[in-house]
Amino acid sequence: MKIELVTLPYASNALEPVISRQTIEFHHGKHLQTYVNNLNNLIQGTKFENAPLETIVKESEGAVFNNAGQVLNHNLYFTQFSPNGGDEPSGKLAAAINAEWGSLAGFQKEFEAAGVSLFGSGWVWLASDASGKLSITKEANAGNPVTKGLKPLLGFDVWEHSYYLDYQNRRADHLKALWAIVNWKVVESRY
Repeated sequence: MKIELVTLPYASNALEPVISRQTIEFHHGKHLQTYVNNLNNLIQGTKFENAPLETIVKESEGAVFNNAGQVLNHNLYFTQFSPNGGDEPSGKLAAAINAEWGSLAGFQKEFEAAGVSLFGSGWVWLASDASGKLSITKEANAGNPVTKGLKPLLGFDVWEHSYYLDYQNRRADHLKALWAIVNWKVVESRY
């Protein structure tokens, strides 16, 4: 099965000013496309050639893991945003967030702090276990909560390529700004 570049559910300029067209075009069109191309080349003729992406992430290592992890991470990342985002979670997810962090604002504060404190490159995730209990995980490089038996619900990319053109070295400002474009309906559908 050939891994395909995920289609953006919005125009490349639709997330401005939070994420610029230039950043989307480089991040999605160049960085992610390279991971997709690399992964397809690496899995050709291997046991992963026809495996689902999540299985590849769970069972691979080295270059295959790095590229598969980045494809999965970016697929989740790019599809969780909307120019009409910025609403709030509802239903079971909202109740779980309130139970774990006291409020959406409490969750957002802890999530941003995790993203700011992650040294180097990686991802910060809202994840759930099989019982629905939520946690915030910090993953270096291509890491994804699926490798720990968790389900990724929301992920913020803290690799510099995801924000440097728009925010330079201001990772904290970037993380805070992303809430305005989160599509909580998509995140809820993953819970």
